[in-house]
Amino acid sequence: MTDRPLSHIRVLDFGQYLAGPLAGMMLADMGAEVIRIDPPARPAFRDPATDMLSRGKSSLVLDLKTEAGRSTAMALAERSDVVIENFRPGVMDRLGLGAETLRAANDRLVYLSLPGFASTDPDFADLPAWEAVIAAATGQFTDMGLNRRLMGINPSFTPLALASAYGAAFGAMAVLFALWARDRLGGDHIEVPLASALLEGLAYNCQQVEDYPARYKSPREVELGRRAAAGLPMDLSFDALSELLDPFYRTYPCADGRGFYVVSGSVADHPRRVLTTLGLDALLARLPDFSAYLDTADWPAEWTLRNYPVGPSDRARVAAAMKAAFLTRPAHEWEALFGAAKAPATAQRSTREWLCDPHALASGLILEVDDPRYGRMRQMGNVAWLSEDAGATDKAAGPSADNARPALSRILAEPPRGGDGTASGGGWLDGLRVLDMTNVIAGPTIASTLARFGAAVTLVQPVEPNVDPWNAVVFGLHAHRGKESILLNLSTAAGRQALDRLIAEADVITMNATDAQRDALGLSPARLRAINRRLILVQLDAFGGPRRGPKSDHLGYDDTAQAATGVMLRFGGDMRTPEEHAHFGTIDVLTGFCACVALGGALARLKRTGDGGVARASLAGAGNLIQAQFMFDYPGRRPFDEPSGRDARGWGPFYHCYEAADGWIFFAAPKEGHAALRAIPALSDLADLQHDELRDALAARIRTHGADHWRKAFAGTSAAVIRLASLFETRDSSLHRESDGPAPFTRSTFHVIRHDRHPMGRWCDLVAPIAVRPRSASITIPGPMPKYGQHTRAVLERVGYDADAIDAMLAERVAGLAWSDRFLPE
Repeated sequence: MTDRPLSHIRVLDFGQYLAGPLAGMMLADMGAEVIRIDPPARPAFRDPATDMLSRGKSSLVLDLKTEAGRSTAMALAERSDVVIENFRPGVMDRLGLGAETLRAANDRLVYLSLPGFASTDPDFADLPAWEAVIAAATGQFTDMGLNRRLMGINPSFTPLALASAYGAAFGAMAVLFALWARDRLGGDHIEVPLASALLEGLAYNCQQVEDYPARYKSPREVELGRRAAAGLPMDLSFDALSELLDPFYRTYPCADGRGFYVVSGSVADHPRRVLTTLGLDALLARLPDFSAYLDTADWPAEWTLRNYPVGPSDRARVAAAMKAAFLTRPAHEWEALFGAAKAPATAQRSTREWLCDPHALASGLILEVDDPRYGRMRQMGNVAWLSEDAGATDKAAGPSADNARPALSRILAEPPRGGDGTASGGGWLDGLRVLDMTNVIAGPTIASTLARFGAAVTLVQPVEPNVDPWNAVVFGLHAHRGKESILLNLSTAAGRQALDRLIAEADVITMNATDAQRDALGLSPARLRAINRRLILVQLDAFGGPRRGPKSDHLGYDDTAQAATGVMLRFGGDMRTPEEHAHFGTIDVLTGFCACVALGGALARLKRTGDGGVARASLAGAGNLIQAQFMFDYPGRRPFDEPSGRDARGWGPFYHCYEAADGWIFFAAPKEGHAALRAIPALSDLADLQHDELRDALAARIRTHGADHWRKAFAGTSAAVIRLASLFETRDSSLHRESDGPAPFTRSTFHVIRHDRHPMGRWCDLVAPIAVRPRSASITIPGPMPKYGQHTRAVLERVGYDADAIDAMLAERVAGLAWSDRFLPE
């Protein structure tokens, strides 16, 4: 189809394995012409996942080690808009196809590099950046999640390719934003180190607040602190750990034995809906309910339904009543009842079950593609799409080798595309005005990401908060940086009138809501188009897809998507022991980045047609993305037997966590295998052992020396040894104090800022938003999150209200100036 959002964009995809092909797939999914450059020996990674990631692309076989191959690649780059590569730093330069060379030939080219670590990082740049090596170096496997820490399980290996998922979303987003600004700024060379992207994706797992108030600590966090202070071992059983889970954040067994995951705390009405749906109104009537924004010294009871977590005196009886209620029905019945009641929850499913789930198929979250090699193949759908894109779910199977060859002469006959770009400086999104109507993590991530590229963001929240301060303030410290804040009561005519004035000055509106919630606020696509046909609505929800499905209006959070798409069973091991991956935001943050990709597609469409429209992403779509290398099925597919559960340490002996004499390391030699051992005298005698006995023998040998010994032994080879870091170590070793002035944020892979002048009166450590590193465009380190309502007067004045009108709006609670006396209620 020639009228799709990116049908005018040509992409050369040199990507290998996962991150590069994923970024290229996201662009192809929105209609870009993506030419995959293959080596003569066919793709280096040939498997069903590679074919899925190549859908909608064509293939051109070029031998880049020859002058003819390089000359053809150069000529193609002169006639393309985007180049994607994810080689180790320096590889493309040695081929004569590096960013500087290609951009000298085509100054409008957007060149995306996706190395494992920053190319300027003296410690990591040359490390073979296998997915698990990136995870190990960043800290993904260590102290990952409260469950694993309390059970004393370290490390926690998972095959989930989070670094590639986050990096690919950042990369596709950055390419599209650079294309939006290309007429003003010219092309660009963008580097997205995958490890930097991973740290941003897991930002909430290493966020730290000085003197963190006890009221925000979950039962598991309290128990962690108690055991650490008393010197007690971290050895809780899974069953004992389950009793520490909050009643509104846990899995319950149902009558059919399937787990049912509830994540319904923190939003004012959600716990009420849960208990009512379970028939527990009598219990609900006895539970305390008052404002969560009071300091605990002013609380009339031990806890409130509007605040996470449930208080100690009520936790056991609420959980017991909910356990008994869930056992009265099978999970599928509860799922229908909870969906209708707008209570966020879902049945636990495996990845394979999700791939054939009726909603997943109906909504287009899972698509069926006729593949010449695998037959009728079910595979992950789009992770970003436009509602107006009629071709979003039409997928061509991965290409046959060199099928782009017949079109080569036509392409090379085109004139080169460079020469008319300028370089005025500034951010890609300078001048873009964003109205942010989101809450918690996934939604706010959209506009906070836009702010770093120059967008001006106004955050609109209700006068009376409907989200507790744990979600709204603690998470907002990261997610609401760089915004101004206004409080409006949109249930009043005057409040809606003020919102209309804000809409009139906006280019983009962001919201996390189902279609029903969106339309109830008067923000239907038809109404927004009537106000301003150029306006773009960026919408995300839990289970939305390119098409409507039976669960499209069901509510959900990060954890709900993990449960529904198979992540919890994958991490926990089976239906008896499902666990959330990490603790905060694994999918939430990624969904926000995917929504930015969708916005990039909408901006491209806007530039061509003058029409805005609706750009979309969903939590379930991001749940697909973090499982991309497994998210397919077809007749005869090999078993879904990837490493899972608490005992997983790796994937075979050559891709595995091992304990050295002084701590844990990760050893990666997935391509070399036994040859890697033969090259090391201290290990060569193990090289002929079979896999079953090799792992134990190698583990015993590695325990005889420290991590540095093994790192040096494999230095200079294509295998890698990396000491397992923790997220906390990564944070603390890369800390820069805000009071020390600007930092050189482009050298190292990891950067965290200690905001020691934060207006809340406490310092807080937040990951620096610099995973996307353009050479030409500027990046802004956003200022601190504003206190809710901090800019209400100024914003109302800007849209035409005088002082008397504003005073009247405040007196009538149409507008507000604050949710609480303190920035962070204590």
